[in-house]
Amino acid sequence: MKKILFFIFFIGVVLPFLWFIFNIYEGKQPEISLKLPSLYLTDSYELNLEVSDKGTGLRQVLITITQGTKEKNLVNKKFPFKGYLGILKGVSGSGVMEDNVKIPLESWKYGMGDGEAVIKIVVSDFSWRGWNKGNIAEIEKKVVIDTRPPEVEVLSKTHNISRGGTGLVIYRIKEENVKSGIQVGDHFYPGYSGMFNQKNIMAVFFALSHEQGPGTEIFVKAEDLAGNIAKRGFYHYIKEKKFRSDVLNISDSFLQSKMPEFDLGVQDIVFEPSDKGLLDKFIYINRNVRKLNIEKILKPVAETDSTLMWKDRFLRLPGSATRAKFADHRIYKHNGKEIDRQTHMGIDLASVAHAEVPASNAGRVIGVDNIGIFGKSVLIDHGFGLCSSYAHLSSIFVKKGDMVKKGDIIAKTGATGLAGGDHLHFAISVHDVFVNPVEWWDQSWIDNNIYSKIDDVRQEFGN
Repeated sequence: MKKILFFIFFIGVVLPFLWFIFNIYEGKQPEISLKLPSLYLTDSYELNLEVSDKGTGLRQVLITITQGTKEKNLVNKKFPFKGYLGILKGVSGSGVMEDNVKIPLESWKYGMGDGEAVIKIVVSDFSWRGWNKGNIAEIEKKVVIDTRPPEVEVLSKTHNISRGGTGLVIYRIKEENVKSGIQVGDHFYPGYSGMFNQKNIMAVFFALSHEQGPGTEIFVKAEDLAGNIAKRGFYHYIKEKKFRSDVLNISDSFLQSKMPEFDLGVQDIVFEPSDKGLLDKFIYINRNVRKLNIEKILKPVAETDSTLMWKDRFLRLPGSATRAKFADHRIYKHNGKEIDRQTHMGIDLASVAHAEVPASNAGRVIGVDNIGIFGKSVLIDHGFGLCSSYAHLSSIFVKKGDMVKKGDIIAKTGATGLAGGDHLHFAISVHDVFVNPVEWWDQSWIDNNIYSKIDDVRQEFGN
């Protein structure tokens, strides 16, 4: 009988008590999950913290920031004690097993200056470990308080630029790891080092598109790793330029000879094999395919080298006549009726059939492809985002990656793509915007707008 009573007492009292003590003295630390937006703290920064304790529940979350001898509490969150009876149900202490903490870190409110600091998180639970102080988990994260924008000094002086033209700005950044460039309206042109020995002297070729004229906002923009942004204006003069309109009559014979060359896949089913279908197909190609082809031509410029590979004026096709100008506003007509409008973003040059095409200047071939309406094409990078492209070619003698010198024969003219006759479509782009090639054929323009700025900076700061 005594054994039975002892067994009942052991099972009913001793084991639950031991189980209770075991759980009250549980030794698992709380878990901390911290997500920092970046290493750098700015005036607007939010700390996202997730804490949990599956044992006796959360007791306290303490978050501090320390810089030198200065220490400030950011969070001191205490959870009320609700007893241990709930442990029988798997819940005890505070009863709070997990919590999310989001706080803004506005360093200026804590009287701390720019420089390194430490964020410390300490989380405790309701375990009886550590003389009832609980299990404690803590982590430290080194951060950098940075609230000052980078310093920018514009070194080049006069900046004259025409609608559809190119400009060069040279400036100095007095901070490392800064993304910078020229903001032109809603378009950004990245800056590159490499033109000068000093790595903090940046050069940017920027453009005004044919749609941007006087009144366009232009300034240097620099952003550091902390997200601080500096904007620095500089003197510039924008010259207005008018572009002509041109009418292109699309004949049925042109449609019949050219449209079969374009394979649109399943889209071809939409266009019936009739004059109306061929016309609809031309309009679709002239609008939709043109847009995709232009994007393809401009995209490779992102591979540009930060080396000035070219020298002096660019070459045009020898012995050629100009058949279409840059930014011509083209009106397409069929049987006297207007069917479409597009802008011609290059210069058409005509010589003899299958004329040899020289590289307009030294550079690296970054594209060789058959590009829709442009037909067989070659793209050459000349450095710092400046690129030349050659379209409607009949044959090509270079491959991607080749280095070419000014005057090297790279191809022959042709009538591939949406060309009505043998000619060269020549274009110049800056980063991802087409510009007027006529400027780059003019040595005086290059001397006054490019070389003079480079020489002035080199005289003051060295090579």
